[in-house]
Order: sequence, then structure tokens, then C-alpha cells
Amino acid sequence: MSKMTKNKFGLVLPQTTASVPPQPQSTPPIRTPSSSDPFSPNPSNMNRQMFGKQKTSIEALTETLEELEMDDTARKRIKVFLSQKEKIGELSDEDLEKLGELGSGNGGVVMKVRHIPTQLIMARKLIHLEVKPAIKKQIIRELKVLHECNFPHIVGFYGAFTNDGEISICMEYMDGGSLDLILKRAGRIPEAILAKITCAVLKGLSYLRDKHAIMHRDVKPSNILVNSSGEIKICDFGVSGQLIDSMANSFVGTRSYMSPERLQGTHYSVQSDIWSLGLSLVEMAIGMYPIPPPDGKMLEAIFSENGEDSSSSIIEPKPMAIFELLDYIVNEPPPKLEHKIFSEEFKDFVDKCLKKNPDERADLKTLMNHPWIKNEREDVDIAGWVCKTMDLPPSTPKRNTTPN
Repeated sequence: MSKMTKNKFGLVLPQTTASVPPQPQSTPPIRTPSSSDPFSPNPSNMNRQMFGKQKTSIEALTETLEELEMDDTARKRIKVFLSQKEKIGELSDEDLEKLGELGSGNGGVVMKVRHIPTQLIMARKLIHLEVKPAIKKQIIRELKVLHECNFPHIVGFYGAFTNDGEISICMEYMDGGSLDLILKRAGRIPEAILAKITCAVLKGLSYLRDKHAIMHRDVKPSNILVNSSGEIKICDFGVSGQLIDSMANSFVGTRSYMSPERLQGTHYSVQSDIWSLGLSLVEMAIGMYPIPPPDGKMLEAIFSENGEDSSSSIIEPKPMAIFELLDYIVNEPPPKLEHKIFSEEFKDFVDKCLKKNPDERADLKTLMNHPWIKNEREDVDIAGWVCKTMDLPPSTPKRNTTPN
């Protein structure tokens, strides 16, 4: 790893080492760092411990579903997914037919593919890394932990392999896409929809922490996926410490969802994911990245009553250089939801997420019991909203249990 990159603000551009402080007794210890991850504790040591007792059979995984809190429909969907995965066996490049590109980011390109032997549709993420073969093998080993991550709000994992120098990660295909793409279509995401999304994300983060001692480390709209059945799932969480290490030098980005403590290279914990969630909520609610925050005139233009698409003509603030942005996050007041269109409960929820001091920030349990989440409307039709926004045909029960 290269040395830390400093600048006139004294901030560290994604090349520092961070570690996780001791967790409370009631919470499993988050996987600890090994070497040089810029912002992320490395889970490789814990992975080795996990593999000693790892259950690999579909039957064993199905048994564990009974212990998790979920409704019958969600449990049935996961069982169908596991039975499909059992038919796949070993994945290889020859068995995957390219159907189109879904997006790019986080150092890789995501393709829509068909698994030819089973005709299953998948999402395949291709990551190109200039590392030794032994490192790639270690990454594949570490990614196997994803086989155990089966939950209604976690994207399903089919497997990973290397081919022609690239690492392929094959995941469940979510036909609605990611929330950053939906945001571009919708302009803004309604508060009632955001409450449903947030509840799902909180449950997903809690599952990763409580059942697998995993932090997400990269919560943002592009890592929250939806489908035409109304399912909401998180992806791209930091399960492979070696992969995080290997990608550390390729950090590129004009935006940052990282918490102030993480940007400063100090100790951080699951609370960092809470900041990222809060920042993402503000962005999705107002339809633009909120740092620097829009002024009152811009907000009024965004929420003018002249039409739903008024936000598309808004002139956004000039993008900041990366160090200016990091400095703003660390040293300036956090974003807020200040327009009258938002409920007081929503504003309070976001404020509790965006405390600059992680000790003052709400934790997962507190947020799950927040009035904005507890009082979410049951009649919100996520599936209908996704299909309308993304021009998708309505989902059917058959669509959920058979390949497209």
C-alpha cells in the first residue's frame, strides 16, 4: 500500500488505516482489520474462523431460515432462491450468456447474464484487479461467506470465480435496479416510499451485524436494489477484507457518503453506516446530493407546485473538488431536511442519523423504534411504484419462482 495522501485540510484521501473500537457485549465483535484497508476493517481473520464451522449445504441453510424473523412469503422466496442455487453448481464464464450492462461503479461493471444450463437470470459483477493469483484465490475464499447471508433484505449470492484476470461475483438479479438509477427517473422519491426502503435497509444492516458480525461500509443509493415484486435489498457490503484492500488504491469519486470520523481516519463502527444512510435519505428526498446543501431559493424551486418534473430543471451547486467535499463533511454542519413538505418525524429521523459525533448518533435499534419507522404506512405499494417508475410489467407469483 502507498502512504497516506494528505492535503491542506489535513484530511486523508481513502488511503488510511481505520480500525473498529470494541463493541458492546450484546453485539458480536465486528470483523477486525488485518492490513491496509483505507477505511474498512478487514474481516479475513474472522473469515478463517467462520470456515471452520461453515454450513455449506442448502438444507442446513434452509434450517437457519426458521430462526429468522420474516413472513411466510419472504421465507418461501428465499427457499426458492436456495433451491435454484443448488441446481447451478460450479459457476464458469462459459455457462454465462451476456444480456446487457446494468451499471458500473465500485471498481467493476455489472452485467445482466443468463446461466445457460438452468436459464436463470443473474447479475454478474466483473472486477479487474492487478494482483497476484494467490490474492484472487483468497478473495474468492472470503466471498464464500456470502453463501450464508440469506435474508429478505440482502441480495442473494450465487457464487464467485476468476476468469482472464477478472473476478466475477454472481448475484440475484433485481429488475428494478438501484435507487440511484430510480432517482434519476423519478426526480425525487416520496417520503412514504423512503420509509419502507429505510425499514428494509435497517433490517438488512441489523441482520449482517447480529448474525454475521459484518459492517456494510458502503451504504448509498447505488447499493440499495429493488424489484418488481416490491422487494428491497442491500448489496456490496464489505465481506472480503482482501478485496477491500486490493481496491483501496483505485478509489475514485466526486461524492462521499462516508461519515466524518471515517474520513478523518479515526476509529469507526457500525455507526458509520448510519451516517451514510441519513445522507442517502436526504439525497433521495430532495433529488440531489445534499453537500453543499441547496439554499432556500433552490429548495423552493425543487418543490414548486408547477409539476412533478420541476426538479429536472434545477441548477445544482457547482460540484466540489474531492478534498473540499471531505473538508465540508468534517467541518461544516450536517445536511438537514428543512422543507415543509417533509413530516417532523422524517426530519427528526434524519437528524438522528446525521450527528457528526458518532456517540450522539442513533444506533440501529433506536432507529428501528423511531416513530417514522414504527408508523410507516402498510398500504404503500412499493411494487407498483417501482414498476411505474421503471416501466416494468407488474410482477406475478410465477415471476418470483421461475427464471425469466
